[in-house]
Amino acid sequence: MTSQILVIDDDPVQRRLLTNMIERLGHIAHLADNGRSGLELLERKRGLISVILLDLMMPEMNGHGFLEAIAERGIETPVIVQTGQGGIETVVLAMQAGAFDFVVKPVSPERLSVAITNALKLDHRDSKGRAPKRSRSGSVGFDDVVSASPAMIRVLDLARRAAQSNIPIVLEGESGVGKEMVARAIQHASERASKPFITVNCGAIPHNLVESILFGHEKGSFTGATEKHSGKFADADGGTLFLDEIGDLPLEVQVKLLRAVQQGEIETIGARHPQKVNVRLISATNKDLINEVREGRFREDLYYRLNVFPIAMPALRKRKEDIPVLVRTFVERFALEQRLASSLSVSSGAMALLTAYDWPGNIRQLENAIFRAVVLAEGAELTVKDFPQIATQIPGYVVAEKSGFTWEETGPAKGTVTDANYLPPVYPHFSAAEKADLRNAAPDPHSDNAIASVDDGGNVRKLADVEEELIRFALKFYRGQMSQVARKLGIGRSTLYRKLKDYGINPDDPFSEAA
Repeated sequence: MTSQILVIDDDPVQRRLLTNMIERLGHIAHLADNGRSGLELLERKRGLISVILLDLMMPEMNGHGFLEAIAERGIETPVIVQTGQGGIETVVLAMQAGAFDFVVKPVSPERLSVAITNALKLDHRDSKGRAPKRSRSGSVGFDDVVSASPAMIRVLDLARRAAQSNIPIVLEGESGVGKEMVARAIQHASERASKPFITVNCGAIPHNLVESILFGHEKGSFTGATEKHSGKFADADGGTLFLDEIGDLPLEVQVKLLRAVQQGEIETIGARHPQKVNVRLISATNKDLINEVREGRFREDLYYRLNVFPIAMPALRKRKEDIPVLVRTFVERFALEQRLASSLSVSSGAMALLTAYDWPGNIRQLENAIFRAVVLAEGAELTVKDFPQIATQIPGYVVAEKSGFTWEETGPAKGTVTDANYLPPVYPHFSAAEKADLRNAAPDPHSDNAIASVDDGGNVRKLADVEEELIRFALKFYRGQMSQVARKLGIGRSTLYRKLKDYGINPDDPFSEAA
């Protein structure tokens, strides 16, 4: 279905690129070069615009001013903000102001498609009602894997290709990133979809029982074996066996696993003859298996047999674009499961808080936090106060007391956090004294914020050296916002990018050398 998308960006090149992407998706693009003209266009076409794609750094009215303006007017059109260099402080401020999602420049067509599709789903949700419950059979397809980040989209693309064959797969990543869900999606998309999917957590089984659980045993084969046990390999015959935390397998069991992978047969404890099995093997680990091989804890021959098709899954802190999408998905699912009378929403302050947190436990931790909040929810909206444990764990963020439009940083977060007083620091890289120097103080030749005119020998410095130092300082001062840096330096963005390359400047860390 064709929708109308409003693009607000001061860079004509970006506008052309975004227009081309939007039109390729089958939608209509309307263009504005700053927040003020975008607001006027939005009011003229009120009710027709389905999604707004908003740059944050623009002249006249910037992205934050635009978000405030549409909030005052009660406009609820979902807004996707664009951020340069992925600065999380800027993103959090935008989410707090009501942004629906964010993308990092330069945005890929795939990422933009996901963001617009999710925003359009929100726009039509009221007319369609709630999403149905997931199948009780536990069947999970790739459409059930919620993702918006380019890194995760690449993972799913690899997984889809892997599903078309029977080669062994290793899913690598921290605990809680969703390895089992991807494994189930691979099974669902393969020719074994109607066959068993058997899961074994190798790290949760006592070492003396691993062999029996995997390969089975005959009655009387050892003390306590009062019944015949078929084993997980036999249970998964014709289907898929998912070995979670495979790095925890004992070495003696790894020998038998190697035979099962190579020969397609298992040796049941106490049986006279090996048994043929047809099993698709998907393994998962939160360890560096090649390091385990070097340390002698994992067999090298087994490693190369299993690691035919490795897929590395990024941690949630490395794909923060997924957090808003996951939060809304979990809230909707748990509200449905808890049979709440009305649907729950998430406040902009709560979404900003959840996006700012690094989630060391990854998706599993996020899911548990949302479940707790939904179960204990007292109103129709989840706010910052529903996530007290998270609010006190974000390093570098402060609880501030609001006084008009002035915010005074009060140090580490303490006490009750609310949507009204939760705000990240605006200048996270500078101390309070540095901020005062930047705004008020006269240049001091010995200050870190001053750029020297002469070198140690008393000679005037080369223009290129001064220019390089000024660019590095501007990148830090404006927190990597390339449009703002270029505008304040009085040069075009293409010129800025060329100079970054010429001087070897890393825009993410301007005072270190680029890789």
